[in-house]
Amino acid sequence: MRSLQRVLSTVALLTLSVSCVGEKGENDEAKPAAGDGAITVVFETSMGRFVMKLDRDKAPHSVSNFVSHVKSGFYDNLVFHRVIADFMIQAGRYSPSFASRSTRGTPIQNESYNGLLNRRGAVAMARTNDPQSALDEFYINVVDNPNLDPTDTSLGYAVFGMVVEGMDVVDAISKVQTTRRERMADVPAKPVIIERAYVQSPEADGE
Repeated sequence: MRSLQRVLSTVALLTLSVSCVGEKGENDEAKPAAGDGAITVVFETSMGRFVMKLDRDKAPHSVSNFVSHVKSGFYDNLVFHRVIADFMIQAGRYSPSFASRSTRGTPIQNESYNGLLNRRGAVAMARTNDPQSALDEFYINVVDNPNLDPTDTSLGYAVFGMVVEGMDVVDAISKVQTTRRERMADVPAKPVIIERAYVQSPEADGE
C-alpha cells in the first residue's frame, strides 16, 4: 500500500504545477551536498527556521535561478502549499490567500544528472511532466526518494542543495494536518508561511 501511495504521490508531483517526493538517514540533520561553490540560504517560516546549502558547482542553473528568486523576495509570504508526510514539502507558488504568484519567465535547464540525489533533506526543483519546465517551485525531501532521481531513460527531478540546519522544522511541516482546496490535495489546513528567505553566505554576491 505504501508503494502505491508513493507512486501516486510522484504522479501528483509531476502534475501539480500544471494547475497553476525511504527511511531517515543516520543523522537527523542532513549533511551538505555542496562543495566550494556552496551558497547558504535561510528560510524563516511560521513554524521555525531552516537553512539550506546550495551547490553552485553541480547545479549552476538551478542555484542561479533560486538565488535570484530569494534575493528578489519572491518567496517571502508564500506558503508550503503541498505537504505529504514521509515524502516531501513543496512551496513557491501561492500566498496565504492562495493567490498564485509566478515569475512567468523562461524555465531552467533540468540538471538532474548532476550526481545529487533525492535523499532526505535534499532540495530540488518541482516541475510539470515536462522535464524542462522548472521555474520557481521547489520541494524538500523528508525521506530518501530514489524514484525521483534520473534513470538511464528519463530525466528526474534536479537536486541543487541540502537542508543543513532545521530539518526538525521541515519534518514538523510535513506532518501538519492537510485538506483539499479546490483541485489541490495535501494543502495544510493552517497555512505554513515563509515569512522571509534570504542569502546568508557572502560568496553568493559574486555568482
